[in-house]
Order: sequence, then C-alpha cells, then structure tokens
Amino acid sequence: MANIFPRGSNYLPIKILVCLLVLGGALTAGISYYFTNKYTNVGYQPVQPVPFPHDVHVKQVGMDCRYCHSFVEVAAHSNVPTTQVCMNCHQQIQKDSPKLQAVRDSWQTGKPIEWVQVHKTPDYVYFNHSAHVNRGVSCVSCHGKVNEMPVVYHSQPLSMAWCLDCHRHPENALRPVDQVTNLDWVPPVKPGQTPAEAQVAQGLELKKAWNINPPDGNCAGCHR
Repeated sequence: MANIFPRGSNYLPIKILVCLLVLGGALTAGISYYFTNKYTNVGYQPVQPVPFPHDVHVKQVGMDCRYCHSFVEVAAHSNVPTTQVCMNCHQQIQKDSPKLQAVRDSWQTGKPIEWVQVHKTPDYVYFNHSAHVNRGVSCVSCHGKVNEMPVVYHSQPLSMAWCLDCHRHPENALRPVDQVTNLDWVPPVKPGQTPAEAQVAQGLELKKAWNINPPDGNCAGCHR
C-alpha cells in the first residue's frame, strides 16, 4: 500500500519543534529587552558638543529652566537654547574658556550648536509640554533632579506604563504652578503627615480645583 503522506512528513515534528524553540527564544529576548533600561534609555548620558553643567547653572547660579528652555509654557515641544542665549552671558563670563570654543565658533559662523537630544518620545506619541507645565507638573517629574546633574542623563523610563501611572494618579505629581521649575520644592507637611501624604493631599486639592482629568482609557489622548 502506498504511503498517503510524502516522505518529508517524517521531519514535520522536528520542524515544528525547531520553530517553537526559535519563536520562544525570540519572545523571551524581546520581553527581556523591552523591560530593561536599554529600551527605556534610563541612564542614557550622551556627550554634548559643549559641556553644560546643569548643577552649576541651576544650583549655584540660580538660573530658571525657562531661561534656556523658553518655549515649555507655550509650545508642545521644549526647545534647546540658541547660541545667542549662551552668549548673552558668555560674552562676559568665561569668554576665553577653551570649553566654550564650540559656542564661539557657532557665534561667529552662524551654524547652530548640534546638541544631542537626551529625552525623546516616539513619533507616534503626542506629548504637550505646555499642557503639563501649566497644570502643575514639574520638570523634575519627568527629567529628575536636573539641578544636581553635572551631565544630564535620562532619569525616568518615560514608558507607556510610566505615563499611565501618572495619568491615573496625577495627585502624586501636581504642585502649584509657581513651583514647577523649583526642582527642590516639597509640599508643606502638616503635623502627623508624611511628605508623601502631604503631596497626595495637596495634589488632590489641585486636581479638583483645576478639574484635571488626564486621558487614560482613550488611545487617542496620546496617540494622534
């Protein structure tokens, strides 16, 4: 009696097993990668064309974040400072420092300084800086204690789950608008409260007063 199945069918179980092993390995590798800092860029600290110590400028000199990042209150995207902004100070201060040669070259040639972007959301994510800043979400919530960083690095994961945690519980991040750029600000603690409890209590008050209801169930809220 002739065989019903072709001879190659004998290898079918082996092929299926190999495919399952490859698929399982790919899934394991993918999940392992997407749950690590390599994917979320936590700790990413690129070398900039000009060394800019934020701790010196913010902590020691007392500069406000908005002096360099002047669009955060009015635009969806934050801007990096132009050479003019740098030269407003450095035409007089450390004007001959070799560390600032790239700034002087940019000033003379008109070619912008090629800053390396540290924080970047994917193209399919809509994030409006002004909407957050003008409703009491501080720079520190997303960027960390930049005022203590000699070199800025990626402090928070900025993943979808991380964003949704804040959208579902905005009281954990809200503060008075006039304290948004004060990265050392802490909420006033009443007797018997912990700092975390004080934050939630004030956050809930601000959430109610400003009618804050971030999207957390509608994909179009962040993916437009």
